[in-house]
Amino acid sequence: MTTCLRHMILLAVSAVALLAVADDGTTTAYDFLNVPASSHVYGLGGHNLTIIDDDINLVEQNPALLGPEFDHQVGVNYMRYIGETNFAGLRYGQGVSEHGAVAVGIQYFGYGNLQGADIDGTLTGTFSASDIAFNVTYSHDISDRFRGGITLKYLYSKYEDYTAGAVAADLGVNYYDPDHEFSASLVAKNLGGQVKKFNDYKDNLPWDIQFGVSKMLGKAPVRLHLTAYELTRWKSPYYKIEDVNNPNSGLIKKDSFGSNLLRHLVFGVDILPTDNLYLGVGYNYRTRSDMATYKRDFMSGLSVGGGLKVRAFAFGAAFARPHTGATTFMFNFNTSIGELLK
Repeated sequence: MTTCLRHMILLAVSAVALLAVADDGTTTAYDFLNVPASSHVYGLGGHNLTIIDDDINLVEQNPALLGPEFDHQVGVNYMRYIGETNFAGLRYGQGVSEHGAVAVGIQYFGYGNLQGADIDGTLTGTFSASDIAFNVTYSHDISDRFRGGITLKYLYSKYEDYTAGAVAADLGVNYYDPDHEFSASLVAKNLGGQVKKFNDYKDNLPWDIQFGVSKMLGKAPVRLHLTAYELTRWKSPYYKIEDVNNPNSGLIKKDSFGSNLLRHLVFGVDILPTDNLYLGVGYNYRTRSDMATYKRDFMSGLSVGGGLKVRAFAFGAAFARPHTGATTFMFNFNTSIGELLK
């Protein structure tokens, strides 16, 4: 039995074990797992499984995007989110053979200082809350166009004096045709469950099935992206104010075929004037429709981003504003240690 085959069997066994403890409840915790670690992805709407680029931060979306080409690459990400919330992460990749690679990483989600109160409403002072995700990824080329991968994660949460832990896995496969610059991926995300509860209630992970495609538009320097997510549940209704000019008016439930379909899709466009520069824009209808009962403007659901590579260093940034009171920024940096040492 070859080493490659043994690795694939081990990954399959790990996946089955995690599936065995996966929960199928309708409510979930650990929703910080849905926050992207890549500014490129964030600028394209927050979900993308298929970008083929020299950026190890993309591996968080799909373990099958990892490969030997990321040998000795380091990626750093930071997001200034709503209020005092700050997210940051670090990832390192290394080739282990001509067709395989591993990566390790950590993501931190800090929510700032929160006001505490007892059951009677008496203020008890401030406390902090945070989540941390430790992850290790392995990928291997199945053929010259197919690549598979798995990410194993340990999740640690600390809210005031309470702690909880969970294990999860992402399983992904990517098909890439370089002749036609076409990429397609299928990913099962966040399969697993809690190993330590906050209390007697067991929280479910936001497990999901996602599919995506990316395609260059002929000879034009334009790449189109379409990503479908939350495919484990078709119905995704939302509510909007009956009269936008009267905030106190009633709510209307939107649950049509069209709205359900659009709430599962993210659209993105990259403009690639050179190999070292990209500009991207994304549209996420779910983000926009979720803000239908809040203040929103033209930017709600839209996101924009861009990136530049200078020699061994690459930089990326993205901006989004879900509603008028929430402006978010994300920054990425990555470099290849091997290139720096040349």
